Parts: sequence; structure tokens; C-alpha cells
Amino acid sequence: MNLNSYIEERKRALANSDRTALIMTHVVCGYPSFEDNWKELEIMAEYGVDLVELQFPFSEPSADGPLFVKANQEAIANGVNVEDCFAFMEKVSSHFPFKVIMMGYYNTVFKTGHGTFLERLKAAGGVGFILPDLPVEEAGELHQIANQLDLAPIVLMTPTNSDERLIRLAEAADGFIYTVARKGVTGSNTEMNQEVGGFIERCKTVTSLPLAVGFGVSNKYDIDFIGEHADIAVIGTAALKAWESSRESGLREFFNQLLN
Repeated sequence: MNLNSYIEERKRALANSDRTALIMTHVVCGYPSFEDNWKELEIMAEYGVDLVELQFPFSEPSADGPLFVKANQEAIANGVNVEDCFAFMEKVSSHFPFKVIMMGYYNTVFKTGHGTFLERLKAAGGVGFILPDLPVEEAGELHQIANQLDLAPIVLMTPTNSDERLIRLAEAADGFIYTVARKGVTGSNTEMNQEVGGFIERCKTVTSLPLAVGFGVSNKYDIDFIGEHADIAVIGTAALKAWESSRESGLREFFNQLLN
């Protein structure tokens, strides 16, 4: 099942539940360890998350805030490489019910080769990819190969994009659009307000794809706000902070207050 069909299926299931939005979470491969990753993912599956971004560590993660920068750097220092990430993705995608998306930076794909990277992503059970540092103007070949392999290139829209730019981004996207709730990098809290809602409405005028909202989502109010305006809530830094504070118990407590 490709990402488009999966999201439609999950949205239908959502209509019969108490949850207001689909949930996508984020794990940095190999941080603090792959064993920790697995325990995190078990808890995420327990709470019914719909999608997980597996981040392939990179030395200069330009869209990430301080906590994820540290996570990327420590994973690399511990020797985590692309081979490890693909092996872990295959294990995850064959075990858990949620779908897996690769998140990372273009240099990782470039060094591996467009065709080789995407073929390996497909073989590992991935359904799409997010490369925040790759301009759509330079992504033509990569997106063409992705289309042939039925993989979704996830494109980011930001509040600073002009309407013309949003149209160009929409033309290059598939699966869903990642709408960035505010300027800057991940990690800081975002006030879900009329300004964010207005930006989501702008995105809706240029695309019929589902909209995911990320950067600073951290509580139930945020989830309900996103459910009212968009489709998918992206949980990143807040979940990692919960894990670092008290591991399994901290992450369970976080999801309890987030989703119940």
C-alpha cells in the first residue's frame, strides 16, 4: 500500500475514533541507541501512531533544533551509518503497523546515488522521504525515480513562502504536505493560533493533499487544533525530551497526556 492509500485508510479509521488528527512521530536512528529506538517505537505503536519518520543522522541537520542536532551528532559519533539505518528501517517496517518515512538530508542521498538510495528505501519498507534541504528545482530526477517506485516525496511549506512558491511546491509533492507552523528550526514550542490556522488555509488553496503540521507540537490542545485545521500532527522534540527525562515511563506519560 502506498502512502496516499494508507493515509486515506487511516483518515477513515480516525472518523470512528476519539482522536482528532493522525499522528506522525520522529526517531533519530541510533540515538541514544537502536535498542532505545526500538523501545520508543514499541510505545508509539502501543499508542496508535500512524506514521514514523526515521531520521538518517547527518552532520549538519540544518532544519533541526538543538536537541536533534545533538542526537544526530551523537549517533554519528557512535558509528551509525546509512547501512545501519536501512537495516533498522527494514526491521521496523516489517514488525510495526505504522508506515515509515525516511527523513534526512540530501547529501546522504547524493552520496548513495538517487536510484540506489530510493530502491533501497523501497526494499526496506519505506513509503516516502523528507529532504528539507533539497530545493524542488533540483529534485526533478529524484522525484521522477520516486514516482516510478511509488514512493512519496514529502515537500515542506513554510509561512515565508509566497503564494507562487506554494503553488510550485504543491506541484512537486506527493503523499502529504509538511506545513511548518512557524519560522526557524524544530524544538521550540509553537502557539497554535489564528496565524497558524491562516497559513494552513493558504496551503489548502494550492493543494488537495493531506496537510501535516509540525515544529513545536507538544500537547493535546495542539493536536486538537491541528485536527480542526489539518490532517496530521507531527510530534518530534517533545517526545524525545520525554524519553530523555525518564525513558519508557516518561514517554508513556507524555503520550497519555497528548492523546487521552
